[in-house]
Amino acid sequence: MRKENYINTEYMKSIKELYRIGTGPSSSHTMAPRRAAEIFQHRHPECEHFRVTLYGSLAATGKGHLTDVAILDTLKPHGTVELVWESSTFLPFHPNGMRFEALDGEGNIVDSWVVYSVGGGALAEEGSRPIESADIYPLTKLNDILAWCTQNGRTFWEYVEMYEGKEIWIFLSKIWRVMREAVERGIETDGVIPGPLNLPRRAMRYNVRASGYKQSLQSRGLIFSYALAVSEENASGGRIVTAPTCGSSGVLPAVLYHLWKTREFSEQRICRALATAGLIGNVVKHNASISGAEVGCQGEVGVACAMAAAAANQLFGGTPAQIEYAAEMGLEHHLGMTCDPICGLVQIPCIERNAYAAARALDANLYSMYTDGNHRVSFDRVVEVMKQTGHDLPSIYKETGEGGLAKDFY
Repeated sequence: MRKENYINTEYMKSIKELYRIGTGPSSSHTMAPRRAAEIFQHRHPECEHFRVTLYGSLAATGKGHLTDVAILDTLKPHGTVELVWESSTFLPFHPNGMRFEALDGEGNIVDSWVVYSVGGGALAEEGSRPIESADIYPLTKLNDILAWCTQNGRTFWEYVEMYEGKEIWIFLSKIWRVMREAVERGIETDGVIPGPLNLPRRAMRYNVRASGYKQSLQSRGLIFSYALAVSEENASGGRIVTAPTCGSSGVLPAVLYHLWKTREFSEQRICRALATAGLIGNVVKHNASISGAEVGCQGEVGVACAMAAAAANQLFGGTPAQIEYAAEMGLEHHLGMTCDPICGLVQIPCIERNAYAAARALDANLYSMYTDGNHRVSFDRVVEVMKQTGHDLPSIYKETGEGGLAKDFY
């Protein structure tokens, strides 16, 4: 396939930056701070004294998300670490700000680095796009990508392959394996999820009980169990894939695992669905945000639902227009969803939301398959609205643990 010579000064990143393998419970609060600490320590291998200041949402719910554990585990082997929590101070670039300082023996600052956790495990410096990866995709709007696919008779996954190269399938095969393993661990594990809520795991029970229902209800129960399985693994610090974040990591694996088990789709077709889903998530990440601290849970579970709806539609043979419509519905019907985790934990309401969004994704797929793909509101328009809605939400409803369901639980 021939690459077109598009004139574009702002390219999208690789979907490898969207799908990140790591341990829970939070991509923004655990994975990204750990990575930032690693980068800063590598810059100062001789330093024995560090000070790390956490700002805004990162400080407000950091202890519930194990932010302190991630940073201390990384820096403590190399020296002393002072942690400063500034939950009432929001830096202007993003609500999840961090300042790393290297100190000499007398406490003088040798170097200082301000960096932000911008969602999905990604890091960015002020005024810049996420660091550490190359620009890949020349088209950044789904309408433009859809037009290209229509004009060239191609699919979304073929567009991904064209710019990522054939090696993307090796990467996505690994992503699928980790997702599958997370589901299978989760539905075999019982007990209580770590944290003060003493929340019991439910995936195993849902999985067992589903077998007692007729096929239509059984299907819904299995979807719930798979989403619960991954979300509970994430909340327990297990190995998962950000899709697009840790807090929303149960939606896409649940849908893919269910269709893989019931329809016996090949791994190749699953990986193509992952490519399509990754492209959908990438468009949101590039044009808006997948950070709950910035736009609320619509940017996490809402985007995950859109990705899963697109993946399902891809598997069932949907056209690019139908896939775009399925993704649009998945995101549109999560507009305005707040991020209000109780006690700052990725448990209530996060886990339940994953299960519900997985079922919604299948509904969006089905609805779209009944149409020819034509509809009034484009996916790109919903992304714009989601971004504006997120910015209009008061900060107490965006991962600070001060409003919504989280209010009065501290």
